[in-house]
Amino acid sequence: MSALMEAVRAGRTAEVVGLLDGLTDAERRAFLPELKDLRKELRTAPWGHPSRHAYPTLHAAGAACETGAAAAVSWIAGSDMRWSQSSAALLIHILGDRDASWLADVTHRLAGRPASAGVSYELMAGLVRLSGCPVPTTETYVQAWVSHIGQLWQLGDTLFERLRRDPHLAELMAALFETNDVAGPMEWSSAENVDGWVDAIARLTVEGALDRKRTVDACVARLLRGGSTLDQRAFLRVLKGLALTREEEREHIADWLALASDAVPTVASHAQAVLGSLALDGELTPRRLAEMSDAVLFRSEKKLVRAQLVLLGKVLARDASAAADVLPALAFAFGHPDTEVQERALKLVERHVKKVDSSEVRAELAAAADQLVPVLRARAVETLGAAPVTSTSTVYEEVLPPPPEPVRLAPAPESAVELAEEVGALLATEGDVPTFERVLDGLVRHAYRDHKTLVEALEPVVARRWWHSDDPEYARRADDHFSRTHRAFGSAEYGLDLLLATLQDKVRTVTLHEGMQDGHRSRTCGHSALSRAFDARVWEVAYRLRAEPLPFLLSTPSWSTGLLEPDELVDRLDTYRRLGARVSSADFAQALLRVRRGDRAAATAAERASSLGMTEGVRLARWLMSESPTLPLSRRRASGPRVLLEFGELLDVQEDFPAEFRTLGQPVTVYGNNWYCYHWNRDMQRHWLAILPERRELIAARIVRDVSAVALDGTRGAAAVLPLLAESDGAAGEATHLCLAYGLGARHPEDRLAAVDGLLVLAARGQLDGDRLGTELGQLVRSGAVKPSRLAESMRTGAATGANTSIWGILRHTLSALLADLDGDIKPAQARGLGDLLAVAAECAERCGARGELPHLAQTADRTGSSRLVTQARRLRSALVAGVAS
Repeated sequence: MSALMEAVRAGRTAEVVGLLDGLTDAERRAFLPELKDLRKELRTAPWGHPSRHAYPTLHAAGAACETGAAAAVSWIAGSDMRWSQSSAALLIHILGDRDASWLADVTHRLAGRPASAGVSYELMAGLVRLSGCPVPTTETYVQAWVSHIGQLWQLGDTLFERLRRDPHLAELMAALFETNDVAGPMEWSSAENVDGWVDAIARLTVEGALDRKRTVDACVARLLRGGSTLDQRAFLRVLKGLALTREEEREHIADWLALASDAVPTVASHAQAVLGSLALDGELTPRRLAEMSDAVLFRSEKKLVRAQLVLLGKVLARDASAAADVLPALAFAFGHPDTEVQERALKLVERHVKKVDSSEVRAELAAAADQLVPVLRARAVETLGAAPVTSTSTVYEEVLPPPPEPVRLAPAPESAVELAEEVGALLATEGDVPTFERVLDGLVRHAYRDHKTLVEALEPVVARRWWHSDDPEYARRADDHFSRTHRAFGSAEYGLDLLLATLQDKVRTVTLHEGMQDGHRSRTCGHSALSRAFDARVWEVAYRLRAEPLPFLLSTPSWSTGLLEPDELVDRLDTYRRLGARVSSADFAQALLRVRRGDRAAATAAERASSLGMTEGVRLARWLMSESPTLPLSRRRASGPRVLLEFGELLDVQEDFPAEFRTLGQPVTVYGNNWYCYHWNRDMQRHWLAILPERRELIAARIVRDVSAVALDGTRGAAAVLPLLAESDGAAGEATHLCLAYGLGARHPEDRLAAVDGLLVLAARGQLDGDRLGTELGQLVRSGAVKPSRLAESMRTGAATGANTSIWGILRHTLSALLADLDGDIKPAQARGLGDLLAVAAECAERCGARGELPHLAQTADRTGSSRLVTQARRLRSALVAGVAS
């Protein structure tokens, strides 16, 4: 080994630099093969291994020995050395003796790398100074420049002074307005608007360091181009900081119109304010104002729509001649989902329609009135001459999405190579239940057929797994990890890792046997019964891979929901009998819990199973002929505003089952378990549903606390399981509807949307109990667990799909409970947002033609005033008494 390589391996950077100094290009290239071999060696070294200390020195040595610009850049920006690079100053010193054109080429190639490559700004800027080349204006360079120059607070000067001294200010500032994802650093340095980018850019334009017209045009163009909300907000602040003159605002009228139409709400609001100011000063023509209104009134943001209506009212009051152009645009608001917006628009039209002489305009307004809700449409019949609603109007029909159909599982991959590809994809994405089950069954089948071929095919997949190493000490740590730290799996990925490590002989047989025999050693929690059943099956599969390979798994489901067809299970048992294979207890237990029972096919399969001459066949026949699964006794328990459920014992899930599966039938308690647990990975919930595909209530009772957190604690993501819960089989009882109720009141929109999906799936399958769900929601709102405003958003989303009858069936029970609490002038805390709920209920009642009396509605509707609560209560009462479905 040469002296240079010894120094590199030892991490003696100064010595390496001295050895390289004065060498010719040919002499430096001669060291590249050894350096590349060392790099390849370090890539497979475990994290924390002493050999990895050579990385910074290797990084510098490779940069010095690569004589081609492209090769040098590839070495410097290599992903494997990203976290162990040598310093920018050292690299500049090493590369300082190269030709200026070569340095310029390297500089621009580095700047052309993606920002994720983590190329140092100090290195790129130093090479620019060294080579004298034009400054790069790539996204990577500009982002790095913004971040770097905003963090030099330790110099004692201001951002404005640092920018003014920058020799490349004009080029970089022009590029700044064309670069994405720069708002973060700009916001950090603009806290409280002191010494920030907004103030600095404004002062630079006043000083003349930046051309004002170019800066204004670039900022407006940046807002027009769109991008992330963070970027848009940052550049809007810059635009406001420039304090445009009225002349500059007039020059960009077309741009303001485009921004008011399509920009994010904060930018659109600013554009709307500018255009409104111009319109009130007579500097925006009525036709342009109508064009603006067409776009803004079509937007979903209520604040923008209402501001536009106020603006139109002011313009019409000042200029009667604008009515012919403005009123047809105002009619766009007749179709807005917010009935208050519809009413405001109708009032404006009624107030100013007399100023219009054109019969065409009047006819257009009358036709547009068809979009109004029935109560307002009845007014439009009198004031605008709209066509009255007749008895021949279309009868309302509930529109629900088709219920999702379960998908048949494809057979396991035929070849070991195909299986390895699916394993790699599953590890990268966490996958779904069908993918995991196919891979699990595939590993068992191929290990039984040809263990050696399977191991060879999996080698590229497992090469970068944390437990894969040829170092004996590290292998011992991997075995210790599985035997002690992770006896219970927190995710399906960990379970798959155990199987792969077993196939690669990285786990001892005694560890596998103990894992199969001893079960969980961790503290119990509300999910333990589900996780124990899942883990027991995986541990047993891993042990059988080593000790007595199975020909295939009995418990692989037939359908994506986890359900197993009884005739398929009998066929598999028959194959086991012919092969003389010993049935795995956990695998068979899971198969029993998944097999479909209670129909003619199950009875036929039971006869075949009993004739197999196997103990498992007799047991399967008895299981298939037993009574259909029943729900255990339940009891509600409250913990503050949180309502939870406790379930009684289920004997049929305990008899003749392995110990780790019996806990599924044990009582579900609220206070007896430690609810602080390690089940952070919510992807496991889909696997839990597949354990008991015909008993979703048992799953729902164990995850209701998790789902309640999306409403009570503002957590994110726990409601994602609700559509899958709705797709499962078995009775949809109290626990399922309670989970759904919490999801509908979730803080985050994606959780509310998932809950609405679950609601629609249940409705489409005929399993939604609207009375129960409405009552649950009323109690949760009264206790403060669910906010009415969030619930209103969920209900509005559900109604928008066409499920007006279902939503009304829920809300009539919710509102009965909430309206009962409104006594006199005293409004409880949950009254905030109750007007929104009433608005959704009124629209649903109008559209589906609901009739009847809603308890306690009259006392709210008879109140004085015009608050949203009272207005919508009156609207709902009118719809229930004499409304007409539109």
